[in-house]
Amino acid sequence: MKGPAENAPVVALERVSKTYQAGTVAVPALRDVSLTIGAGEFVAITGASGSGKTTMLNVLGCIDRVTSGRYLLDGRDVSGLGDWRLSRIRSEKIGFVFQTFNLLPRLTALENVALPLVYSRRHVSRHAPREALERVGLVRRARHRPSQLSGGEQQRVAIARALVIQPSLILADEPTGNLDTRTGEEIMVVLQGLNRAGVSIVMVTHEPIIAQHTTREVRLQDGRIISDRQVENRVNAEELLANMPEQKVEA
Repeated sequence: MKGPAENAPVVALERVSKTYQAGTVAVPALRDVSLTIGAGEFVAITGASGSGKTTMLNVLGCIDRVTSGRYLLDGRDVSGLGDWRLSRIRSEKIGFVFQTFNLLPRLTALENVALPLVYSRRHVSRHAPREALERVGLVRRARHRPSQLSGGEQQRVAIARALVIQPSLILADEPTGNLDTRTGEEIMVVLQGLNRAGVSIVMVTHEPIIAQHTTREVRLQDGRIISDRQVENRVNAEELLANMPEQKVEA
């Protein structure tokens, strides 16, 4: 597979529309959306339920094809590719983080992180899974299974799994949605740290305070972009976490 085009943005949507068929009824989910995301950006996709956030993430993740328009990933037009090629792109260029973690219960944290390497042709070090766990501060729990980990630890494993293929882009779907406030803030510490190291992240969230942790917020309404702004007064997750009261553990 060819590498990224020189100086190309990570993501470029050009007048993209996506319409689903519900029986005989056409349901538009995205309408004439144009969006460019450069390398190293941390972008929040926000909007009310039904605004098109999930469809946007599915298009960016090469899960859904566009109905019209073009999607360029690392400068390559992926709009018309078949299932096999899209699957290969997902396995080599895109890391996914889900609200529900999606870890395999019988595998250890380290084995869960290593799983994408089974499907990817990208050549990475055999030490990559352990190094990914180190990047999210969880290498000490490498041999624990998901049932032995807290929700926050499971999400860190999921982030490490997304990192292990060294993707061009990480897509995070409500990564703090199943977590309490403090644990969610710990996850944002991890994501902000990865972004400072140059990782490109697009995150869907319905929480305004979580969106304030990113560098840019793109807001959708009825499948259209209604605002695209740089985040002012960005929240520093480490500082916010340091000022949060410790959670009490009941006996």
